[in-house]
Amino acid sequence: MDTISRSLGQARSQRVFPEALGRALCVLAAILCLALPGFADSHIFLHTYPLSSGGSFLLANVNGSVRVEGWERNEVEVRAVKTSASDPHDIDRVSIEVSSTPGQVAVHTRYPEGPGVEVAVEYIVHVPYRVLLGSVETVNGSVVVRGVEGGGELRSVNGDVDVLDSSGRFSAKTTNGNLRLQLRQLEDGGPMNIETVNGSVVLGLPSNAGADLKILSMNGDFSSELPVTSTAGTLASRTFHAKLGRGGSPISVRTVNGGIRLIVGRSGV
Repeated sequence: MDTISRSLGQARSQRVFPEALGRALCVLAAILCLALPGFADSHIFLHTYPLSSGGSFLLANVNGSVRVEGWERNEVEVRAVKTSASDPHDIDRVSIEVSSTPGQVAVHTRYPEGPGVEVAVEYIVHVPYRVLLGSVETVNGSVVVRGVEGGGELRSVNGDVDVLDSSGRFSAKTTNGNLRLQLRQLEDGGPMNIETVNGSVVLGLPSNAGADLKILSMNGDFSSELPVTSTAGTLASRTFHAKLGRGGSPISVRTVNGGIRLIVGRSGV
């Protein structure tokens, strides 16, 4: 702190010009950065695992966003950045465990038991284009999927969930966040459940898509660019059932505080 006092004292006694004062402040900032604890520290995890096209991928995170992108290789690349907001030793207390077996890769973020550890883990993962995302989830952060042909279960608690430039059937759920799914092609199959509490939903589908819809919007509007025919209730009511196009596999869309929009996306693969 004596160095800080001398730097400021010299600046005052010599009536330094703005340029000199700026240099003195830079010195002061550098000294404070070295003297004060609590600045972020980080560590990079980067590994590749074999996975054939059509396999499954799972990921569980707690604090941090997850981004999954499709690529043409028959392997999974997991890149994770662990960042500590306070104690850099906390980084080593959070581990990334990967289970790789024929047909499946599963990633789990493990936090220690007991008092909270202020470590965030941000994932960027590349998977084969054709893949089943068995479960991709985080608690505090967003989930983004791009360029995947398959489907899966996507979850967050405090964050948005986005599916972009993909094909298949995806279920998405969050509590505090928006949901946006833009599908090039909608496949027949099991039910799609799209649900948030505090947020809006935008579902983009090809113009020839067909589905049996169940819509619930407690405090928000519903609109559709696609042909929707109500089968129970009215389009203006909070809850109704409807056919999208000629109907098809079920899609349930629910929000409490937010609107729901069906829009025309890109058709075909």
